[in-house]
Amino acid sequence: MPSATLITSVPHFVSREEHTSIAAETPVSFTDIPPVLRHKEDNVSVTLDPPLDGFSAQDGTQGTLYIIESVLVFMSTTGGGFQIEYPAITLHAVSRAASGPSIYCQLDEHAGEAEGAASNDEMSDMRELSIVPQSAASLEPIFEALSRCAALHPDKATASDEEDMDAFIDPDSGGFEVFTGDEDQELSEVGRVRSDFINDNRYAPY
Repeated sequence: MPSATLITSVPHFVSREEHTSIAAETPVSFTDIPPVLRHKEDNVSVTLDPPLDGFSAQDGTQGTLYIIESVLVFMSTTGGGFQIEYPAITLHAVSRAASGPSIYCQLDEHAGEAEGAASNDEMSDMRELSIVPQSAASLEPIFEALSRCAALHPDKATASDEEDMDAFIDPDSGGFEVFTGDEDQELSEVGRVRSDFINDNRYAPY
């Protein structure tokens, strides 16, 4: 199952204020409360490598990014879009490479599958997502919202190894570690990230 799923409409969500109001009314079940929208960014372009069937390069030219607590969504101005479950995002980083500022993500194509179902070819099981906002000033808000939402959906298989990671996000403190290693060091256990993302970039592996 691909890490990204095609959609034609944005999943239902509520603002933080609406969530507070609903929760204060003591609903019958808190599981029925819609997820909170952590960040919305208009005028965003995206690229997926390898491409996602049914989502063209033209679809990725311009759209809106929705960082919802339950799922990451991109909705194109063409009417198409995709969503990604947070456990599938094995790494996300702020890239300030020569090609331009962006948010870089590695996606696990076998997230959620039974253990042993994935191929041993790690690189062929990974998809790369680049998110390019219109303004570089939007990179930090996008990164922080992604980090907080990803922290709500930890990878059960690696949760016990969190203390051994070189960098991590603490959703309560709001602080982020910065990776300053050289090109010979790996960013995460899912594989080596391209060298242009290693130096002077913020990242959060999961």
